[in-house]
Amino acid sequence: MSEIETEVLPDGAALATRTADLVAEGLNKAVAARGRATLAVSGGNTPRAFFAELAGRAVPWEAVHVLQVDERVAPAGHPDRNLTGLRAALLDRVPIPPANVHAMPVEDDDLDAAADRYADELRALAGPDGGLDVLHLGLGDDGHTASWPPGDPVVDATADVAVVGPFNGRLRMTLTPPAVNRAGWIVWEIAGAAKAPVVPRLLAGDPALPCSHVRRRDVTLLADAAAGAEIPSAG
Repeated sequence: MSEIETEVLPDGAALATRTADLVAEGLNKAVAARGRATLAVSGGNTPRAFFAELAGRAVPWEAVHVLQVDERVAPAGHPDRNLTGLRAALLDRVPIPPANVHAMPVEDDDLDAAADRYADELRALAGPDGGLDVLHLGLGDDGHTASWPPGDPVVDATADVAVVGPFNGRLRMTLTPPAVNRAGWIVWEIAGAAKAPVVPRLLAGDPALPCSHVRRRDVTLLADAAAGAEIPSAG
C-alpha cells in the first residue's frame, strides 16, 4: 500500500488552488521555524496556474529562495525555458529579491561544470542536512518526473544535479533522486487524462517508471479528476 497521501480535486482550477495553499503553508512554516525557506519547482504547462495562485498567497517572499527542479537548455527568455513561465506567472508578481531566485545555469558553455556549481549552490542554501523545504514535482504520461527520461541512468546518479538528454528535443539540467529525496516535503501536482494510467503505477511503486525513484514518506500527491480517474480509492 502506498504511503503517499493522495487527494483528487475536481478540476484544474481546484488543483492549482490546493497546491498553492499547501505550498504556501509549507513555506510559512519553514520561515517561522528558521527564518527562511527553500522551494524548488518543476516546469511544464501544469504548474503555471499553481504559480499564479501562489503569487496571491500571503508568503514572506523576502525570506524565500526559489530553485528549479529542472530546466531545458535554451537561450534566456525562450518559451521552452521553464524559467520563462515561472517568471511570468510568479516571480515577476511577488516581492522576491532577485538574489533569492536561483535559476539553473543552462546558458553556460560547460554544462557539466554548471551542474556542479548548481549542486554547490543547492547545498549552501539547504543547510547542513542538504534538504530543500518544499519540492514540487510533475508527472509525464511516460512516467518521467523532473527530467528523468525512461531508461536514462540519471535515476542512479550520485551527484545532486545532472545534465541529460536530448529529451523531447532539448538537453536538460535536472535535480537527481538524491537531491529530490532529501527535501523536507514533496508535492506532486498532476493534471490531465493522459496521466491517469500512470498515477496508479506511481502509487504502487512500479520500478519500471522513473518517477518511482522518488521516496514515499512526507509526500502528497494532488491530481485533478481526469488524472486521478484510475486511482482505486477514487473510483
